[in-house]
Amino acid sequence: MTLAPVIYHLHPKRDRLEWSNHMRAVVQRVSRAQVGVRGEVTGQIGLGLLVLLGVGRDDTQADAIYLAEKIAGLRVFEDEQGKMNLSVNEVGGSVLTVSQFTLYGDVRRGKRPSFDEAAAPEKARQLYELFIERMRAAGLRCETGRFQEMMKVDLVNDGPVTILLDSEKKF
Repeated sequence: MTLAPVIYHLHPKRDRLEWSNHMRAVVQRVSRAQVGVRGEVTGQIGLGLLVLLGVGRDDTQADAIYLAEKIAGLRVFEDEQGKMNLSVNEVGGSVLTVSQFTLYGDVRRGKRPSFDEAAAPEKARQLYELFIERMRAAGLRCETGRFQEMMKVDLVNDGPVTILLDSEKKF
């Protein structure tokens, strides 16, 4: 796959650069995590980060690259003083990435979620794989679930520490 350059655009109502769209991630600091499909473990880590990754219909390569770089450098592990100051790489941890289109579930109208803003499977798979590629390029061991499969995720959230991220920087 040929990587496109990171693309910024000027937000029409702000005097600063913004990302084009908003890929979403729920990042959990874990002491262990694993994901399985039909009873088979497909990815397993000890200390590290569990990343639930949602791809939106308008997301681009720039969004996947931004989130991979942000998460790889996220300082949510404690240093000697007990301060969250170390990245997953600095503590020798790993990453378990699981695709999760339900992060785009919209229940603002009614009680049944709408997934209209989630990317189509073909596009979502491409950006999910790019995210994983970039995490590995950052020197991280990155385990995965299986794209577009029903999965069972088992984890021990350490802290608990859970961070919400999106490439549009809304939260």
